[in-house]
Amino acid sequence: MFMTIKETALKWGISERRIRTLCSEGKIPGAYQQGRIWKIPIDALKPADGRYKAIENLLETIDNKKKQLESKRPLTAGEVERLREEFMVEFTYNSNAIEGNTLTLGETDLVLKGLTIDKKPLKDHLEVIGHKEAFEYVVQLVEDNIPISQKIIKEIHYLLLSDKKDDRGVYRRVPVRIMGARHEPVQPYLIQPKMEQLLLDYKDSKEHTITKLARFHIEFESIHPFIDGNGRTGRLLVNLEFMKAGFPPIDIKFTDRIEYYRAFDKYHLKDDLSGMEKLFSRYMNERHDMYLKML
Repeated sequence: MFMTIKETALKWGISERRIRTLCSEGKIPGAYQQGRIWKIPIDALKPADGRYKAIENLLETIDNKKKQLESKRPLTAGEVERLREEFMVEFTYNSNAIEGNTLTLGETDLVLKGLTIDKKPLKDHLEVIGHKEAFEYVVQLVEDNIPISQKIIKEIHYLLLSDKKDDRGVYRRVPVRIMGARHEPVQPYLIQPKMEQLLLDYKDSKEHTITKLARFHIEFESIHPFIDGNGRTGRLLVNLEFMKAGFPPIDIKFTDRIEYYRAFDKYHLKDDLSGMEKLFSRYMNERHDMYLKML
């Protein structure tokens, strides 16, 4: 009796891509290739992977802190609003700055309060306003527990990309390249089926929430479905799913952008998700510590 790559990935809670790598490296005893299809013994055991031991320990720590945080809920409406507002300022600043926005953290705060910053581009102001509207929509989706879908992704992008009227909420129709990246986004005609498969894989994944969102984020950015705003949209989607799963949102800092970019390359060059997993886990652990100390 044998399993397919897909069946094995679901059983072991890891990606199909990782299963193929393990097969080709001979790390699954009894697995053999028949044409283009791998046959894996149904009683095969998942190979140990030392790369992820430290991450697994951190994920367990985060789960324990999540339980502690849940025991202190519910927060008052005022507490929730205060935490959300403080997070939104920093999240908007960092997510936009990663993509080249020139507003400082303080200037971002002022724009969110309705002020205009002299000698700063209109585009930068519109990006702040668009990110705020998109984040507020994400919060509403969390409260209503709306499942992620291509329609939802396009709606978030539409709100986010307030400075480019014709490109809002529509998949790109031209090929693109990401300067400096080791991966080339898919051709336009493949975006729709790739997005469908991405959402199916995410829904079927049995991995820890942090692990599967690290994978989802990289794969989403790899597809690069929109002409602009993919990074900001992707980070909003990550927080949408974190909050729906009962986790606090995370804010990838502008100062960590090099580590963030390297995590993408590590995945594409070595099929190694640990870079993004570590980054997400570190931020999530710090966010739990901050909330627990506060409460």
